[in-house]
Amino acid sequence: MSEEQAQAHNFMTLQFAAKSENESFARVTVAAFVSQLDPTMNELSDLKTVISEAVTNSIIHGYNSDSTGMVTITAEINGDTVTMTVEDRGHGIEDLDLAKQPLYTSKPELERSGMGFTIMENFMDEFEVSSELGSGTSIRMKKRIESKKALYN
Repeated sequence: MSEEQAQAHNFMTLQFAAKSENESFARVTVAAFVSQLDPTMNELSDLKTVISEAVTNSIIHGYNSDSTGMVTITAEINGDTVTMTVEDRGHGIEDLDLAKQPLYTSKPELERSGMGFTIMENFMDEFEVSSELGSGTSIRMKKRIESKKALYN
């Protein structure tokens, strides 16, 4: 890896209790990390939204709002692209294809909209979900930042 490539590569890991009040902390932390690429307000808003959706899914669906669980976010900047992963070690998703359907929610009693995966998929360039019952869920998302600063890195 050249010195120029090494400078364009950066990463972070964030781990926190699966408490709903930590969702805003996750949004702000990821936004602060990605700000080094000088994203537009729309790009930053999209990134904050997908982190919010993924973290909320981990807390509500992965852990059934059991705050003893942990949510881990990793974010990596490579050139002009940010890759983010949100992981939990919760219940896992029984039927991933069903869970990805717009308006589907496993918690209708909580008046959830069931649009989380759809939003994540539409706001990001790449979106992958892997899940195993009893072991948890991992959501990996990737987006190229179109800012002028990122173009020069």
